[in-house]
Amino acid sequence: MEKYVVESKNPEKELMRIDLPISGMSCASCAARIEKGLSAVQGVSKATVNFAAEKATVVFHPDQTALSQLIDKVKDLGYGANSEKVILPVQGMTCASCVNKVEKALKSQKGVIQASVNFATERATVEYIPEEVSIRDLKKAVQDAGYQVLEVKVGESTLREEDIVERERLAREAELSRLRWKFVSGAILLVPILILMYGASLLEKWLGLSRGMNFFIQFLLATPVQFWAGWQFYAGFWKAARHKTSDMNTLIAIGTSAAYLYSLIVTFVPHLIMVRGLMIDVYFDTSAAIIVLILLGRFLEARAKGKTSEAIKKLIGLSPKTARVIRNGHEVDVPIEEVIPGDLVVVRPGEKVPVDGVVREGYSSVDESMVTGESLPVEKKSGDSVIGATINKTGTFKFEATKVGKNTVLSQIVRLVQEAQGSKPPIARLVDIIASYFVPVVILIAIITFVVWYFLGPHPALTYAFLNFVAVLIIACPCALGLATPTSIMVGTGKGAENGILIRGAEALETAHQLNTIVLDKTGTLTRGEPSVTDVIESEGFTKREILILAASAEKGSEHPLGEAIVTKAKEDQLTLLDPKNFQAIVGYGIEATIDSREVLLGNLRLMEERKVRLNGLLGKAEELSGEGKTPMFLAVDGKTAGLIGVADTLKENSKEAVGILHSMGIEVIMITGDNRRTAEAIAKQIGIDRTLSEVLPEGKANEVKKLQAQGRKVGMVGDGINDAPALAQADVGIAIGTGTDVAMESSDITLIGGDLRGVVTAIALSKATIRNIKQNLFWAFAYNTLLIPMAAGVLFPFFGILLHPIFAAGAMAFSSVTVVSNALRLRRFKPPMN
Repeated sequence: MEKYVVESKNPEKELMRIDLPISGMSCASCAARIEKGLSAVQGVSKATVNFAAEKATVVFHPDQTALSQLIDKVKDLGYGANSEKVILPVQGMTCASCVNKVEKALKSQKGVIQASVNFATERATVEYIPEEVSIRDLKKAVQDAGYQVLEVKVGESTLREEDIVERERLAREAELSRLRWKFVSGAILLVPILILMYGASLLEKWLGLSRGMNFFIQFLLATPVQFWAGWQFYAGFWKAARHKTSDMNTLIAIGTSAAYLYSLIVTFVPHLIMVRGLMIDVYFDTSAAIIVLILLGRFLEARAKGKTSEAIKKLIGLSPKTARVIRNGHEVDVPIEEVIPGDLVVVRPGEKVPVDGVVREGYSSVDESMVTGESLPVEKKSGDSVIGATINKTGTFKFEATKVGKNTVLSQIVRLVQEAQGSKPPIARLVDIIASYFVPVVILIAIITFVVWYFLGPHPALTYAFLNFVAVLIIACPCALGLATPTSIMVGTGKGAENGILIRGAEALETAHQLNTIVLDKTGTLTRGEPSVTDVIESEGFTKREILILAASAEKGSEHPLGEAIVTKAKEDQLTLLDPKNFQAIVGYGIEATIDSREVLLGNLRLMEERKVRLNGLLGKAEELSGEGKTPMFLAVDGKTAGLIGVADTLKENSKEAVGILHSMGIEVIMITGDNRRTAEAIAKQIGIDRTLSEVLPEGKANEVKKLQAQGRKVGMVGDGINDAPALAQADVGIAIGTGTDVAMESSDITLIGGDLRGVVTAIALSKATIRNIKQNLFWAFAYNTLLIPMAAGVLFPFFGILLHPIFAAGAMAFSSVTVVSNALRLRRFKPPMN
């Protein structure tokens, strides 16, 4: 659960957000009903339900409603809110007050529904939502309260940590197995029904099978299909009816029951509906075939939906199970759950980095492609950060664990992807409104169809009216409507994570495809954010080596970025630095110091002019460096010009390529920076940026974005620093560079885990592909229902003599949702655009 601040009447009041796993939904109407029910609970600020992800996201006031009330409401609506129960054997309790203390500690954990402690048995029974709180968290709560937990039991099995993904996989496999068994059994029974139905005259001729006996055998075969294979539809229908509502199960149950009951009357009391002595047929084949075909559709749909969450499964599967930790001077393999911040962890070549941390000893290259999307291994040395689940390629190194459990980068990625998959884009709101009215409208259309055909249809009117009534009920498919958006969002956000792009919500995914202007912050976004020495130009009587030694020695210990760049260059060249004396920083100009009894000045042109130092022809060189976007620094020794050092924040290697691809997509690229106009334009010219916004103060960046939006532009802002956060929040889509600050990432809609600017291109391209996929799904879902429901009602019969038999209607309905999910799965083939 997360905290939200209410911006209305009570600004200090906090809201809680929780994701409830929901079971038992069969169509979009179910999702709409749960949303409505949860929204009606006192204290609930907002509730949204994702049919494809089978999750409800609820934002509520914890002081007005409890988590248990939300769970009870979902169950009262006839659905399941998946929770787990765990037994914690607690040691150290001595009296009843200990019981209250342990209970209070457990109930304080977010995600705990109920907790009760039995003093006599020394056990705590906890009901909780595994997606929100882990057994490890529960154990820690008890231990923090001053007690000990021996082991954890779920049923009869002992677990160290809940494996939610594995449990979901097992549940999905059980569901698939059940559907497969029911479908196969139903199909086996359906085959002889079809033979009896369509081969009745031959069977009567060859075997003497009378019409009445034929109908009776069909009844015997169809009954288990109707009430065993199709029982789930009746159960769903009853749940909906109890709450005075309707859903997909309602349509199936009414349609198949009508066919079955009609056939039952024809079989046992035909005189009740026989007209003028005409022979009347049974429709056991229709009811049975409808159920079998829908079961087949449900099976294929469930199998396909399982694939939409593959990205999450891949991400979670990246994490290693154990870590090699140094404890008491010895290397010990421990479960990853037992690694704590501060532990020194050893990683050998070919092994996975178990948790996040900082290298303390050793050197290696690490493959971070599975997290950042970067294909080339990244060099790691002492002081560098490493990410859990990445693969060590060459050397052995030791690192200090800094983030473990839910705080690791991988866990954050999984959380963000799951939240994004559970969110809804604005395009889905219309679908939700339609879905809430869909089933009642279909039932009304079916009744009107029956009445019209019964009174105005040709002879036998009852048969026509009955068949068309069933066809309308069966062909309607709210499932396709309900799956159209969330399946594409799930696959799209998962694909983004595979490419190192974290999309915080479906709204950002939808908006990104509309962007026509990208504003790029210069420092840390286009450039590396770390100035480096690019040029060393010597004056007469001095060498480049001597210039670097004197300048770096003067800047030794400096915290100024330009000074640090010079010191870093000297160290890279393995130069021995001298200790400065009489160091003095001259604000706005540079520095002066005594190096080896020589007076050294290092600074800008104004410093040289003030000290009346002759430049010996270096002024022209300095102007050239400035024209290239570099900062010229003059070095003077004992009043004479020694040389010129050019320092620049170098461009990232893929910046130019990213800008070129953005141009090819028809997007204007703007650079925003605090640098002077000349420097900004020099950098922009190097990589082909359309225009620059220079000399912009940090607090002015958001205003510049506002100005662009006032011109009717859809603006994406890309930045990495704290001062970029307001502009990221102001933009239509804020894109944070993952190598930047946490503040920037929290303010953004999309986070690029790596520092590669091509991720912006990939994010926009993925947004375009996902929205295009959603629109295809919605077109199919709307077109299917718009065209086929009237056809099932018989509107083509007066003109072309065409009627849609209920069996064909069932087949079309069964495969419509499969088509939507299969189309969404095509997004898995998405590849980032190349220049």
